Amino acid sequence: MEKLTDILKNNSYPGRGIAVGKNCVYYFIMGRSENSRNRIFTLTDDGIKTEAFDPSKVSDPSLIIYHPVRRMDGALIVTNGDQTDTVKDMGCFRKALMTRCYEPDEPNFTPRISAILYDDGTFELSLLKKNGNGNLREFFNYDCCEEGKGYFISTYVGDGNPLPSFKGEPIEVEMGTPEEVWAALNNDNKVSLYTNVNGEVKIFNKNLGD
Repeated sequence: MEKLTDILKNNSYPGRGIAVGKNCVYYFIMGRSENSRNRIFTLTDDGIKTEAFDPSKVSDPSLIIYHPVRRMDGALIVTNGDQTDTVKDMGCFRKALMTRCYEPDEPNFTPRISAILYDDGTFELSLLKKNGNGNLREFFNYDCCEEGKGYFISTYVGDGNPLPSFKGEPIEVEMGTPEEVWAALNNDNKVSLYTNVNGEVKIFNKNLGD
């Protein structure tokens, strides 16, 4: 089993990532462009949202401003885009994501990664990605997980042009602490990290000096 921190240290650009374990979830964003790096996480009534650190520098908010984390009855939703709202509005993880597809950011066609953590301790992960001229929608359901362990999925497997999409099943990992995960992310490209461990939420924002 790999350590999440080792995976992140050895990958300068995984893009956006979700790691889910027992009563634990991490979500991070990274950026290569000024537009992508110009963000922070802020708390909302039911989760978090991304905001521009410097609104005057925003060139295209369409794929960078969204609610990554929202609470709905009996569950916590975590995604890398506005599909968070689709799941919240429809009230069903799989049904909602079957209406969505990868991001329209040619040539990368960034996958949409999503997770839902249920109050009974079970959770699901999803990957929506381009498959030829169509869509591939994958779902992974977990009914148990050892303390300190989890499953990791990211938008990319590394840097490149175009960026290579994540493929295969979520990676089983040793989660590490929030501080260790933040330190493991590439310092040039990391932007923000949200962690929720046993209900304790922490937010790290590079633009705010974290």
